[in-house]
Amino acid sequence: MSTHRRGWLKGAGAAMAGLWASACDRLNENPGVTRVLESAEGLTLRAQRLVMDRKALAREFAPADISADFRANGSIDPDDPEYLAQKAGGFAGYRLAVGGLVERPLSLSLAELRDQPARTQITRHDCVEGWSSIGKWTGARLGPLLDRAGLKPNARYVVFHCADNLGGGPGGRYYESIDLIDAYHPQTILAYEMNDAPLPVRHGAPLRLRVERQLGYKHAKYVMRIEVVEDFAHIGGGQGGFWEDRGYAWYAGI
Repeated sequence: MSTHRRGWLKGAGAAMAGLWASACDRLNENPGVTRVLESAEGLTLRAQRLVMDRKALAREFAPADISADFRANGSIDPDDPEYLAQKAGGFAGYRLAVGGLVERPLSLSLAELRDQPARTQITRHDCVEGWSSIGKWTGARLGPLLDRAGLKPNARYVVFHCADNLGGGPGGRYYESIDLIDAYHPQTILAYEMNDAPLPVRHGAPLRLRVERQLGYKHAKYVMRIEVVEDFAHIGGGQGGFWEDRGYAWYAGI
């Protein structure tokens, strides 16, 4: 193939990609298309839950597989004043609040969280951007923590409120949510250690969510408060998470 022809095809491909991106933008702005996409997401969720054991584990790896340089993504050093004060004190005064639709609201220090039923796992973190890294995580299992708080009958979702602010102002505060099936999955933990050391700030210290059967943006870092709710329409943009409010899928199963 001639250089001229290759150049023409490359230019045509770029033009088509631009047209496709433009078309996608218009489609995403169309309420009817949005409803179809939301329906497809719900179908994906139902199909995965139908064919997979709800407690099926994500693949776990050997220590030799741990990535030498686990990439830090998103926020790596929050500038929230309360968070900065906690970091300056080595998180000695940190307390995780667990509230909302629970019978017994909790306020737990890191030491108390370390006393909760725990799990260690070596898993692969898959980012929506296309890269992956393998790390070792140790943390409190979320299910027993919720049992300790006691869920009310109308509880359906667990919302994680975080210290990092990606967008500026109240609307930019990072948050995420999962349903009770994922909350009670054996590998869903609140990690306080990474690779046998205290969780680094760039990876979410003092506490981050690990929900191993979903993509990386669901793994909320800098978790400060947990809220159990019946629905999340009243939180943030009402879609269940910071990136979900900006068009990402709420269910990011892998």
